Amino acid sequence: MKIKMSPYLLQTKASLKKIVEILSQKDSYVSILGSDTKGKNYAVTKNTIDVNDSFWTERGFVLRAYNGTNYSEFSFNEMPEDNLEQFAAYLSRQLDSYKVSLAGSEFESYPVIEEESIKADFYGEVEILPQTVSSEVILKKLTELKDRGLRCSKAVFNYQVIFNTTHLSKVFISTKKELEQSYVWSEAYLFALTTNGSSNKYLFKSFSGLKGAEIIEEMNPHVEEVAIESERLLSAGTIVPGTYDVICSPDVTGIIAHEAFGHGVEMDMFVKDRAKAVEYINKPVASELVTMHEGAKAAVQVSSYLFDDEGVLGTDTVIIDKGILKTGISDLLSALKLGTAPTGNGKRQSYERKAYARMTNTIIAPGKDKVEDMIASIKHGYMLVDSLSGMEDPKNWGIQCMFAKCIEIKDGKLTDKILSPIIMTGYVPELLSNISMVSDDMELMGSGMCGKGYKEYVKNACGGPYIKTKARLG
Repeated sequence: MKIKMSPYLLQTKASLKKIVEILSQKDSYVSILGSDTKGKNYAVTKNTIDVNDSFWTERGFVLRAYNGTNYSEFSFNEMPEDNLEQFAAYLSRQLDSYKVSLAGSEFESYPVIEEESIKADFYGEVEILPQTVSSEVILKKLTELKDRGLRCSKAVFNYQVIFNTTHLSKVFISTKKELEQSYVWSEAYLFALTTNGSSNKYLFKSFSGLKGAEIIEEMNPHVEEVAIESERLLSAGTIVPGTYDVICSPDVTGIIAHEAFGHGVEMDMFVKDRAKAVEYINKPVASELVTMHEGAKAAVQVSSYLFDDEGVLGTDTVIIDKGILKTGISDLLSALKLGTAPTGNGKRQSYERKAYARMTNTIIAPGKDKVEDMIASIKHGYMLVDSLSGMEDPKNWGIQCMFAKCIEIKDGKLTDKILSPIIMTGYVPELLSNISMVSDDMELMGSGMCGKGYKEYVKNACGGPYIKTKARLG
């Protein structure tokens, strides 16, 4: 089913174009981003049912204009039906107030944005449009999955099923660009919480994509699996800290890519001299087996779009090419400052927030190895699975990732022995340079959200193939 554009944004497009035309008579660059995003979050547990608006719900506009030194922005959420000249004059006064505040102060200077003339649109497609399914039907389906999970074992003391869906519509208008896009992404989770009386464990499995309510059916085959694996964690041992041969599952590969050369190559950090990556452009940072892509066009997942929140078309950027660090990912202003081409990675948490260089789809490309051969090559080591979280220091390239468990590999075979939880630490180039095998298949995950430090949340996805490397585990 084809996704339809927001009627509200279609209704206001002509007014936005008129405002840009009026303000452009005074300012050398003017643009407006319009957003109309809505959705629902559904969650059921043993004792609760919750339905809320999507975290990403918003409706409003952000105006950007060149002020002679850099760029002023003003956000608003009401558009008059008439008196556009008067409203444009009001917006111009708001921009002028920022120019006054710049007087006598030192700020970073930027050149004027130069644009090519572009008129383009993108409308996503889903099998089942979420708005066409009632909340009652959705909650009934989630409840059935939850009840199945609770029946799996007496060790399961709670089971949670979540379905989140969001419909995004955006327009971008400048003197040379007229862009619009409308698409739906959805995510879902199965959470199993287990206990043996003395300790509690949990495990989850996520699902995501440019999909609609059909994603609920994808959870069906995995309900019991999540409960059983969560129960197994209750008897898991702890690992002896050390450096081991490891195989990373695709979700683990994804979190390594995200933390290592996702945040580490966001080029607003280059401008602020907060990233070590800038010292290694065109230098080896990984094994020759490693090629890494980033961009809205690098894959099809929750962060795939036509244009970013600065009106720059999305790209497929090769960050690492056969082990050589080639470039970073940038928002428009960072690219202007650094004299590079913008990569379409300027993203805002909302129309009221600043645009930053942010990740979209961050992936390590597949190789030529078979997973069974990778396992067979290890005398003693572990397969890391079920990623939980990660952190990275862009200034010093330290990385720390946490996983729900690992499975022991002994004499080239997976055993039944699992250890939990697992923390992996290391120096990014060392970890990536130790990659010796890369599988010929891959997966991409887009659940959750990513912050810039501790705030400025956006959607993104990451993933890749199975990789073999050496890692410090604890």
